[in-house]
Amino acid sequence: MTKRPQQGNWTFLSNHGHVLILLGKKPESLIREIADEVGITERAVQGIIADLEGEGYISVERIGRRNVYRVNRKSKFRHPAEAHRSIDALLKIFT
Repeated sequence: MTKRPQQGNWTFLSNHGHVLILLGKKPESLIREIADEVGITERAVQGIIADLEGEGYISVERIGRRNVYRVNRKSKFRHPAEAHRSIDALLKIFT
């Protein structure tokens, strides 16, 4: 599991943002790997993936016994302050 900073208890990105960025970098990640990387439970990751898929930010394709995640980079941010920007801009920073 990735160590979290000890100063304060907040980060700039939500867990949804962390999962989305990770899927942009590693689309064949296992739920367990995502959970370890983000520092949350596997159940929380499953909920976030369901949210992201439900809103059209990702699509999930089953290939054999694995899932492959495709990020819809043209999707717009949900918050009104950033709604004019696509998430591609965010992903380019981290991928």
